[in-house]
Amino acid sequence: MAIVTREKQVNSSTIQINKQPPGLSTLSVHGGELRQKASHALTDSIVCASTYSFENTDAVIEYIVQKQERGEYGRYGNPNERTVEKKLAAMEGTERAVLFASGMAALTGLLMAKLNAGDEIIFFDECYHRSREFCARDLARFGVVTHQVKTGDFAAMEGAINERTKLLVSESPTNPHLSIIDLEQFAALGKRCNVETLIDATLATPFNIRPVDYGINYVLHSATKYLGGHNDLLAGVVLGSAESLASVERLRGIMGGINSAHNCYLLQRGLKTFQLRMQRHNENGLAIAKFLETHPAVEHVYYPGLASHPQHELASRMMKGFGGLVTFELKAKEWTAAARVVDACRVFRIAPSLGGVESLIEQPFVMSYFNLTADERKKFGIPDNMIRIAAGIEDSADLITDLEDALEAQRA
Repeated sequence: MAIVTREKQVNSSTIQINKQPPGLSTLSVHGGELRQKASHALTDSIVCASTYSFENTDAVIEYIVQKQERGEYGRYGNPNERTVEKKLAAMEGTERAVLFASGMAALTGLLMAKLNAGDEIIFFDECYHRSREFCARDLARFGVVTHQVKTGDFAAMEGAINERTKLLVSESPTNPHLSIIDLEQFAALGKRCNVETLIDATLATPFNIRPVDYGINYVLHSATKYLGGHNDLLAGVVLGSAESLASVERLRGIMGGINSAHNCYLLQRGLKTFQLRMQRHNENGLAIAKFLETHPAVEHVYYPGLASHPQHELASRMMKGFGGLVTFELKAKEWTAAARVVDACRVFRIAPSLGGVESLIEQPFVMSYFNLTADERKKFGIPDNMIRIAAGIEDSADLITDLEDALEAQRA
C-alpha cells in the first residue's frame, strides 16, 4: 500500500510515494495542484478576475512585506497561471517556470530581461525564423549583437564568444531539420566561458529529454505545441532557477505578456494527458519516418530516430523518444510536386504548427519562406521540394496509407 506523506495533503507538486519522486505522468496530472480545491471540485476553477481585493490596509501591507503568493492585479499573476507554472516546473525538473502568452513572448521576454546594449548572443543557425528575425532586426535596434554559427559546430561557437557574450542559444531538435545538439557539451561550453545557455526544447518536450539534467540554464517551450496538445491555445514558458527568472517574471508583469485564466485552464487540462499523447506522437513519428525512408519517391528523410540520421547515436543516448515531427525531400525537385503531395492528403491537414492531436502537413518553402529569394532559402537549408509532417495521435496505419496515396498521386 502506498504511503503518502503529509505534504501530499497540501500540494501535489510535493508528492512522495514510498519516499520516491513521482513519475512524469503523475506530475502532469497532479503536479502544482492543491489536493482539495475551491468548492471541493476535482478540477481547478477558472478565476476570471482582473483585480483582487484585500480585507483591510494591514492585509495589503502583509502582502507586500511577506511577499505572499496571492492575487493583486491580473497582470502580475492569476491562480490558474500559478498552478500551471508549478506543474510545468515539476515536469521539467526546475525551480521555477514563467508562463507567457506565446512561445515567442517567452523568448523575447527572456532576452529583454537578460540583455543590455552592447551585449552579444550566439545562435546555432538552425532556428525558428521569427527568433532569428527578432534578434537580427529588433534587438539590434537596442544595441544587442547576434551571431549565428553552423549548428553543432562548437568550435565556431566558442570562437565567437568574447567578454560581451551573455547567452548561447539553440533548439534541440531543430526545426525543420531535426538536428540534435549535444546538451552536455553545450552546457559545458557555457560554464567554461561563464556564459548562460538556453535550449528551446519545444520539439523534444520533457517526455523525451530534460535539458536541465545536462546543466542547461534556461529551457524554453512553445506550450502551444505538445504541452497544450490540442491546437486550441497559444502559450509559452521559460524554465530555470527561481533566482535567474526573477527578472523575467518582473518584466512580464510590466509588459503584460500574460495568458488569460481560461487559456491557463486549457493548458492545464491538456497537460493531464501529456505522457499518453507523447507516446503516440513518438510511435507515429517513427513509423512514418521508416515508411518514407523506403519510398521510391522520397530522396531524404530528416528524423533522429532513423539510423541514417547523422546524430542518431547521440539522439538515442540522450532522448527517450524522437517526437512526431518528420521532414522529408522528394526526388522531384519542383515545389509544385511537393504541393501535389500536400494537397492530395485527406487525413493530414494543411497548416503550420505541430504537437496537436491532429496530424498536419506543409511545405516550409510556401508556409514560412515564400517571400525569401532562392539564395536566402538555400542559406537556411529550405529546398523547394521539402515537406514537413507533424504526426498527431491518429492510427499510424491510416496516416501511412494517406501519405502513400498522396505520394502516388503526385507521380501520376
